[in-house]
Amino acid sequence: MPKVRRDAVNLVKYRGWSIRKSARYFGVHPSTVLRWCERDITGGFLMIPTKSSRPHSHPNSLPKEIVWRIIKMRLERNQCAEVLHHRLLQEGIEVSLSSVKRVLRRNGFSRFSRWKKWHTYPPKPLPKLPGILVEIDSMHDGPTTDRLSLYALIDVCSRWGFAIPSEKVNCEQSFLFLKKAKEAAPFKFETIQSDHGSEYAKWFTKMTEAHGMSHRHSRVRTPTDNAHIERFIQTLQMQCLSRTTRTFDSWKKEIPRFLEYYNNERPHMALKMKTPREVLQLLIELTKCPQVTEVYLG
Repeated sequence: MPKVRRDAVNLVKYRGWSIRKSARYFGVHPSTVLRWCERDITGGFLMIPTKSSRPHSHPNSLPKEIVWRIIKMRLERNQCAEVLHHRLLQEGIEVSLSSVKRVLRRNGFSRFSRWKKWHTYPPKPLPKLPGILVEIDSMHDGPTTDRLSLYALIDVCSRWGFAIPSEKVNCEQSFLFLKKAKEAAPFKFETIQSDHGSEYAKWFTKMTEAHGMSHRHSRVRTPTDNAHIERFIQTLQMQCLSRTTRTFDSWKKEIPRFLEYYNNERPHMALKMKTPREVLQLLIELTKCPQVTEVYLG
């Protein structure tokens, strides 16, 4: 049809055909060819697209007065859709909650981020070997005007830990920290597990997968999923950060010293009083003999 419209207009405007003659030639009503000529702005050289038959409004759409009332109430106190729906019912305005949410979304008042994604929860891998399951998290200390932050990472199997202070906490800084931890670790990372913080959003997942690792999120309202990294951060706070000056330079200097002690000298009760370094050496020796490894790991 776009091509037919173009040819009909071209016959009328450039070949001198009358509208009726062109209409008889294409088998349409003369008024149809007339409307095509009015829509044409190129003189019959480009195809005239088909207009959408989608209606401009719905017969059951909300009246404009209710829409403006919802927007005005939102601008007053920036309240959520549930509260606005309750206030509208108190005022005697019958409207559904989904309609209130739809009005807020269409007018740009929705708090949903386009970078937010629905997280899936695949089966949690069993940490039988180092790198199979690595937990990552960030920590903040102090008010917003005087805040210090750091990233921490721990391998669930060997309890090997890594941490670096950071001036910013976002997806880019999270991936840079992961790259540094990957270079420092004596094993390869396979699965990275984090919470639902904005610093571990869609961009971080894509970059992680692009570098041969998988990224999974802990379950919502289940803090025990990330229990190892939470305990590691608590140990870092109690045994290192609380004993140093609260400055970025001091953290940058003392954290590597503590990690050297934590990974090589500090005995772990979960490892039967062994250090992460001893566990890593033991597992490296066991992997040389598959039969012994299968018996040791159960």
